[in-house]
Amino acid sequence: MKKILLLISVLVIAIGFQACKKNHTYYVPSKIVDVKGLFSLTGNWSSLGVTSSAAIQLAMEDINTYLAKKNAGFRIAASVSDTKLDVDLAKTLFTKANSEKIHFVIGPQSSAELAGLKPLSDAANIIVVSQSSTAGSLAIANDNIFRFCPSDKIEGAAIANTIAKKGFKGLVTVARDDAGNKGLQTSTGAAFITAGGQVAAIDPYATTTTDYTAVIASIKTQLNTMITAYGTDKAAIYLASFDEGTAIFKLAAADPVLSSVKWFGGDGVVLSTAFLNDPVVADFAIKTGFFAPSFGLSAATQDKWAPVAARIKAKTGIDPDAFALVAYDAMWTIAYTLEGTNGSTDDFAALKAGFVANANKNTGIVGAEALDEFGDRSNGTFDYFGIAKNGTSYSWQLVGKSDE
Repeated sequence: MKKILLLISVLVIAIGFQACKKNHTYYVPSKIVDVKGLFSLTGNWSSLGVTSSAAIQLAMEDINTYLAKKNAGFRIAASVSDTKLDVDLAKTLFTKANSEKIHFVIGPQSSAELAGLKPLSDAANIIVVSQSSTAGSLAIANDNIFRFCPSDKIEGAAIANTIAKKGFKGLVTVARDDAGNKGLQTSTGAAFITAGGQVAAIDPYATTTTDYTAVIASIKTQLNTMITAYGTDKAAIYLASFDEGTAIFKLAAADPVLSSVKWFGGDGVVLSTAFLNDPVVADFAIKTGFFAPSFGLSAATQDKWAPVAARIKAKTGIDPDAFALVAYDAMWTIAYTLEGTNGSTDDFAALKAGFVANANKNTGIVGAEALDEFGDRSNGTFDYFGIAKNGTSYSWQLVGKSDE
């Protein structure tokens, strides 16, 4: 039904276009190429899922306008399914997309989901483009997975160097037990040690954890050791989590020791509305000077990404970060790839080669998309976001950049 409605709308556009330009030959597209978005629209990390969904829908509109002007023989249709950040559900939805002969998937957003469906993607003729997976364990050459964001090694080095430059000597690290957050914990810790600091890594907590009392106790034990060694002003905590980090913050807020040191975070919490909706959580973030990195947006391309970001916010009520905006870029890279085949998806090897070539030469709204040997974005800087209070409401604010 969606394809029929899209074809009808395209035909209406074509007739209108011919009415305006009678001497112009306009071709009604004969092919619709489906792109499937696999995002978390409800539950954990849903802020990113919602903005990513809006990003690819807006990209579809812009791309089809572009294709219409060029009389291309195909159009793009984008649809989104809710993974709920659940690995098994993501695998089920991917299998369904494969059965429907879909050749492009944007997402899933977490590394855990991406790792779960990797064996499926290896056996399928589907190009998978994650906008936000960072796990170094997924940096694998020649597979069908591409990531339009920098890996955890780049992010971990950036935040660790920032922490070290601020004069901290001891860092307690803790993470959710999933590929992405564990990767960030490992990379950040390794980079902080390289910068001359000491790290106490807490064992990652299970994804099914609901009571974080034991986690808090472990953090406090290690923190006291760091405080003894370096003092309160030189000891800090790094937490790589998703929205469940709010539960940890609520417990920590009641502890004077945990409330007395600086906290840092991973990219899985940036712009999360869950951290804004609970005053105890938000006030704790403000008190401890908490901030976390998101893949950075360059001032050099602001004239490109800012209008798209404004459209996404108007659609969702949420400020999108660079992870959501690269989903928009991924759609355009797919479109340019299909231009080279006139919409054909029959030769998957050629399709994949064309995608890589276009990614390596394109500059999207977020910037150059050049991929490394593993198919991941080869560089990037990071914006640091913290929480601020405005009257009785809270909001995420840009508080710094990794290259400052």
